[in-house]
Amino acid sequence: MSQPRILLVEDDETLGFVVKDNLEQEGYEVDWKQDGRTALEALQTEIYELCLFDVMLPEMDGFSLAEEVRREGNPVPIIFLTARSLKEDRIRGFRAGGDDYLVKPFSMEELVLRMEAILRRTSGKEKRNFSIGRYRFDSANQRLSSGDFSIDLTAREAALLKLLAERVNEVVSRDEILVRLWGKKDYFLGRSLDVFVSRLRKYLREDENLRLVSVHGVGFRLENSPQNL
Repeated sequence: MSQPRILLVEDDETLGFVVKDNLEQEGYEVDWKQDGRTALEALQTEIYELCLFDVMLPEMDGFSLAEEVRREGNPVPIIFLTARSLKEDRIRGFRAGGDDYLVKPFSMEELVLRMEAILRRTSGKEKRNFSIGRYRFDSANQRLSSGDFSIDLTAREAALLKLLAERVNEVVSRDEILVRLWGKKDYFLGRSLDVFVSRLRKYLREDENLRLVSVHGVGFRLENSPQNL
């Protein structure tokens, strides 16, 4: 399988090196540019799976770069990496054509998780329908059903169940879930996560072979272990 090709546009040499090195260790091919004009020229001749744009760039800022990329009809996903954290900056970033917005300083773990989520969506390989024990889960329509039982889940309930269903019998960390559902790791969001877990346990309780297990200090595991095996 070919490595996903990433365009990193970052003028800070230290940060650029760190991000490039870490992403290459994760299996990505990274093309690093240090100004907006050079990046635009690369996008006009090269094909990338995803772009990471700093905002405060020489020659052409990241917002203007994204606007030009979209004006030229290029649908490549764009994540902004910036110290500009005001709501107005985030709004401008999304209006410029960004798919995500990550405020510096950020963890590489969070960046990689956000990249993986976007790449799954854009690759067309994202699984949408799941069999979970006796249940059917349609993640696109956020519907969980079994026989006469059917319930429309909230967006976060569906996102959580999808994340767990993709990795049945594996532990999914609390940090990963928080980033996927809320976009950040926050201690106080942990209580909200516990509420969603409780709801899913209630929805899945009719199948005695299904268990949504809390792994202390780590995360959660959706277990599907038929007793007759």
